Amino acid sequence: MWTVFVAEFQEERLVSRCAGVMTGASVPAEPAYRLLGPLEVAAGPAGPRVVPPGRQQTVLATLLLAANRVVGIDQLIDAIWYDNPPVTARTQVQICVSGLRTTLAGLGPDGGPAIVTQSPGYLLRLAEGQLDVAVFTALVDEADTLSAAGELDAAALALQRALALWRGPALSGTTSRTLQTRASQLDEKRLNAIEAHVDLQLRRGRHHQVITEVGALVDQHPLRERLRGQLMLALYRSGRQAEALEVYRSGRELLIDQLGLEPGDELRALESAILAGDSRLHLGTESAQSPPRLPEPEIGPYQLPGDIGDFTGHADLLDRAERMLSAQARPDQRAVRVLVLVGKPGAGKSVFAVHLAHRLREAHFPDGQLYADLGGTRTEPVTPADVLGRFLRALGIPGSALPDGVDERAEMFRSLLAHKKVLVVLDDAQSENHLRLLMPGSPTCAVLVTSRARLTGLPGAQVSDVDVLAPEESLSLLTKVVGAERVDAEPAAAQALVRLVGGLPLALRIVAARLAARPRWSLAWMLERLADERRRLDELAHGEMMVRASLALSYDGLPPDARKLLALLSGPAEGSFPIWVAAAVLDADPFDAADLLELLVDVQLLEIVAIDLDGSPRYKFHDIIRLYAREQAERNEPEAERRAALERVGAGWLALAEEAHRRIYGGDYTVLHGNGARRKPAQSYVDQVLADPGGWLDAERANLRDAVGQLADAGMHEQAWDLAVSLVALYETRCYFEDWELTHRRALAAAQAAGNRRGAAALVCSLGSLHLSRSRPGAAELVESALTVFTELGDREGQALAGRNLALLDLAAGAGAAAMDRLRQAGEDFRAARDPIGQAHVLALQAQLAWDGGAEEQALAQLREALAMCQGIGARRVEVQVRYRLSWMMGKRGEIEQARDLLTGLLDVVRETGDLEGEARILHRLGSMNARLGAGGTAIRLLRKAVLVRELMLDGDGAAQVRAELEAVAERFGLTVDDGELPEVPRPGRSGPGTPLPSRRSP
Repeated sequence: MWTVFVAEFQEERLVSRCAGVMTGASVPAEPAYRLLGPLEVAAGPAGPRVVPPGRQQTVLATLLLAANRVVGIDQLIDAIWYDNPPVTARTQVQICVSGLRTTLAGLGPDGGPAIVTQSPGYLLRLAEGQLDVAVFTALVDEADTLSAAGELDAAALALQRALALWRGPALSGTTSRTLQTRASQLDEKRLNAIEAHVDLQLRRGRHHQVITEVGALVDQHPLRERLRGQLMLALYRSGRQAEALEVYRSGRELLIDQLGLEPGDELRALESAILAGDSRLHLGTESAQSPPRLPEPEIGPYQLPGDIGDFTGHADLLDRAERMLSAQARPDQRAVRVLVLVGKPGAGKSVFAVHLAHRLREAHFPDGQLYADLGGTRTEPVTPADVLGRFLRALGIPGSALPDGVDERAEMFRSLLAHKKVLVVLDDAQSENHLRLLMPGSPTCAVLVTSRARLTGLPGAQVSDVDVLAPEESLSLLTKVVGAERVDAEPAAAQALVRLVGGLPLALRIVAARLAARPRWSLAWMLERLADERRRLDELAHGEMMVRASLALSYDGLPPDARKLLALLSGPAEGSFPIWVAAAVLDADPFDAADLLELLVDVQLLEIVAIDLDGSPRYKFHDIIRLYAREQAERNEPEAERRAALERVGAGWLALAEEAHRRIYGGDYTVLHGNGARRKPAQSYVDQVLADPGGWLDAERANLRDAVGQLADAGMHEQAWDLAVSLVALYETRCYFEDWELTHRRALAAAQAAGNRRGAAALVCSLGSLHLSRSRPGAAELVESALTVFTELGDREGQALAGRNLALLDLAAGAGAAAMDRLRQAGEDFRAARDPIGQAHVLALQAQLAWDGGAEEQALAQLREALAMCQGIGARRVEVQVRYRLSWMMGKRGEIEQARDLLTGLLDVVRETGDLEGEARILHRLGSMNARLGAGGTAIRLLRKAVLVRELMLDGDGAAQVRAELEAVAERFGLTVDDGELPEVPRPGRSGPGTPLPSRRSP
C-alpha cells in the first residue's frame, strides 16, 4: 500500500540532514536538544546524555523553551511544583541545575558551559540549530515564505524536514502542568504544519497520493475541519465524489453530536462546490499531469556520529572489515552484506564501528549512512518500529505518512533503499530478532552491527571480534591523549597503567582522560590510585565514562542463576579455569554449569581462552570484569555461600592433586594428608587430564597456586596445607621451586594462626626438603623442628619423611654412620606407615652407603629389592631413580657398555615423561661414559645437551659443572664444544601439557 508514497518521496529526500540550508545557516544532522518527542540530549558516538526524569528534565525543558533568555528561579519552581512547592524548593532547583551542568558539559556555544547563572535565575546558552523546536519553527517559516513566492516544491521539502524532527508528542512523559501546556501548543503547531504540507501536495496535483495519509489523520483528529476538507478535495479530484460527500456527512454528524454545532463556512462551501461540480475545484491540466519535480539529491541522509580523532589500534580488523563491507555487489549476489562486531563491555565496539563507517561512507556508500543506537543492553531496548520511523523520516517520509505497523514500515524501508548504496549502522543490538526487520533488501547496501552477543543466527552475517588493545596499541592511545612528553618522562609507570587496565579501551580512555584533566598528576600517582583492587572501579570513572555502568548493563540483563555463577566465580577463578570449577561453585551438574558459562561467553562477560586437556573449553575473566563480579558477590551473595563455593573448588583441586601424586608414586606414598574436604570431578575427566600429571600441573599451575592462597586467606587451613604438600612431587619434578615455597609459606601462616600443629609440621618438613634440594642453609633446623612435632603426635609417616631427609643431610655432611642410623629408623617408620615407596627410597640410600663402604654385593641386593618394590606398585618415577643408581654402580665396576645401554633405555623413559631432572643427570652420565669409550663427538653432543637442560631448569651451578666437563672432553679429543649435531631440547609444557621429573634427593 505504500508504493505510491515511496515513489513520491524518493525525489524529496532530506538533503538538509547532510548539507541543507536553513536561511543560510547550517542545520546539524541531529539537534543536540530534542523536545519534539521525549526529552533527549544527544552528543557523539557514546549516544544520548542521560538526564534523569522528573525535576531535572523539567528544569532543562523550561530553560530550553526560553533558550538564551534568563529564567527566574521562581519560574522553575512553578514549573516543577506548580502551586505547592516545598520549603527547600530553591535548594532543590540549585541541585538540579548543578547536575545538569555536569550532564551538559561542553554543549554550550564553542564548547563552553551550557548553563550560566544570571540574576534572577539561569540562562541556557544555545547555538543556532541546537534545539529541534527552533529548527522546526524556522523551517515552517521558511516554507511559508517559499509557498507565498510560488516555490511549492521547495516549500514542501522544508515542511518535510520540519516534520521529520518529530519523534512523538512534544515533551512526552512530562508531569509538569506548565510544560504540558507548552507541549500542547507545540503539538498544535505540528498539526498546522501537517495541514500546510497536505495543502502543498494538493496544489502540486498529488491528490491521489495523499488520500490514505489524510484519511488516517482525519480518523485521529475528527474535529479538525481543515483536514476533513483536504480529504474531501483529494477524493473529489480523484473522481470519488460520493466518498467526498460521505466524509462531509460523517463529520457534520460528529460535530452536531459532540458539540451541537454545524460545520464552518469553508467546509459547507466546499460541500456545495462538490455537489455543483464546480470547475474551480480542479487544478489546471499542466499542474495536474506534470507536477514540477526536484532533482534527485546527490547526498543522502548522514546520521553517523562524529569520528574519533585519536582512534587507535585494530588495523588488521579494520582492513578486513573494510574489504568485506565495501565489496561491490556481483551480478549474481542477492544478499545484503552484514558484519557483526562483538566484544566485551568497554572494548570499543561502537567507536570502532563509527570509525569504520567514516572510512567507508564517501567512496562506497554515497547515497547515505543511517545510524541507530538500539539500546540492546538497556532494560527497554529501542523497538524496530521506532528505529524504522527514524530511518524513514531521514529518508524523506514525513512523520504524518509513517505506517503504524512495523511490517509495513520495514516494507517501505526496503523499497526506499532498493538499488541505493547506503550503509546502515546498528549499534548495541540485543538479538537477531532485534535486527531482522531493520535489514535492507538490496545487495548494494551493507549493514554494520555491534553487539555483546555473537548473533550467529543472523542469516548471512559475518562475525568479527573487537578484542582488547595490544600493549603497544594501548601505550599509543595513552600517548595521544596524555601527551608524549608525560609518557616519555615516566615510561615504566605508563607501561604499568596499560597492563593494569588489560587493554580495555574504555578503561584506558578513562585513565587517559583523568590524567589529561589533571596535568599536574604524575602517571605514578594515577598508578598508585589504581593499584588497590577494592578502589579500582571507583577510579575508572570520568564524567559520563564509567566502566562499572558499562558492565552493569550486561550483568543486570542476565538470568539469576547466571548472575550468581559470575559473582561466585570471581573469587576462586583468577586465571583460566575448566568447567568443573563452575560446577563446584554452584554445586551443580557440569553440563548445566557449562550451559551457563556459554551464556556468559555470549554476552562477553567471560571468554574462552583455551581447550582443556580433555577437549572441553577453558574460560577466563578479564581482570576488570572479575573485579566487578566480585563487587556483585560481596553485595548480593551471603558470606557463607561464598565460603562454601570456595571450599568446594578447593576440594576439587585437592582431589585432583592427590590423584596426580598417586599416578606418579603408585599410591598415597611419601606424602602426608589432612582432613580437608575432597570433591573429585567426573572420573572420565580425571582419567583424561591426569594421563599426564606433569602436563596437568603445567596447565593448572597458576590456579593451584592461587587456590592454596585463597584457602589460606579464608582461614581454611586444613585444606590449604593438604593441597600444598600434595603438590610437592609435581613441583619437584617440574622444577617449580618458587611455587613450592610460595604455596607452603601461605599455607604455613594459616596453619600456625589456627594452631594446626600437624599441618604446620608437614609444611615445615616439606620446606626443609626444598632447602635440601636447593642446597640452602637452614634445612636441618626445619626438618628437626618438624620431627619433634611428628614424634609428639605419634605420626609415623611424618617421622619417616623427616628422618629420611635428615639422613640425606648427614650424607651431604659426610656423617655416614649417623645417616645409617637415621635410615634404619626411617625404614621402620615407613613400614609401620605401610609406605613401600618410602622403604624403596631408604633401601636405595642404604645401598649407596653400602657401596661407599665396599659392600658391593649388599648394595646391589638392596637396589634389586627396591626395584622390585617399585615395579610391584608401578611407581615408574622411583623405578627410574633406582635403575639410575644401578647403572652408576655398574659403571664403577667397569661394566661401561652395559651401564651405557641401561642409561640409554632410561633416557627414553624420562624423555617420554618430560622428566628434566632425570634427563639432565642421564645425559651428563652418558656423555661421561661415551668419553671413556672414546666416542668424543657423541660425548660432546650429549654434554652440550645436558648443559641446555640444566639452564632450562635455572640450575646455574649444575650447568657450570657440566660445562667444565664438556670443555675438558673437547680439549682431550681436539674438538670444539660446538662439534656434533645438537637435537632440540624438549621443554616441559609450561604453556601446555607436560610430564613429571625425578627427585633431586637421589644421584
